[in-house]
Amino acid sequence: MTENTSDSYVTLELPVQWGNMDAAQHVNNTVYLRWMESARIEMFKKMHGGDFKFRKIVPILAWQDCKYIFPVTYPDTVVISLDIIELMEDRVLCEGKIYSKNHDRLAAISKTLLMAYDMEELKKHPFPEAWRKTFIDYYGESILK
Repeated sequence: MTENTSDSYVTLELPVQWGNMDAAQHVNNTVYLRWMESARIEMFKKMHGGDFKFRKIVPILAWQDCKYIFPVTYPDTVVISLDIIELMEDRVLCEGKIYSKNHDRLAAISKTLLMAYDMEELKKHPFPEAWRKTFIDYYGESILK
């Protein structure tokens, strides 16, 4: 299953930690959301050549969902892929997938909506052209909505 991640904008491998599990002996649902957050951080680092410094305009999470498909347990390694599926004027819709390496199967799918936010004016901002160009260059214009 994880071979499907090779074309993704971001692919990240993380070890499952013992402390990620809850009383039900599987990874707690909130950890999946943190794994997706880690993939989004990697996405913006990739966009900025390894740097994660923002100035006036920053990305913020506006919405997130997660469909839990298979329970991940310790020990395991997860592979997280992240792609852009829609690019709009002021936001971007991402889709992330979390795979269990031990079980070679999809464990969860998450969609997130990111917006650009102006830290000086304290309001949303159009998605910066440099960010848009990065995604269009990678995916082509098919992601434009």
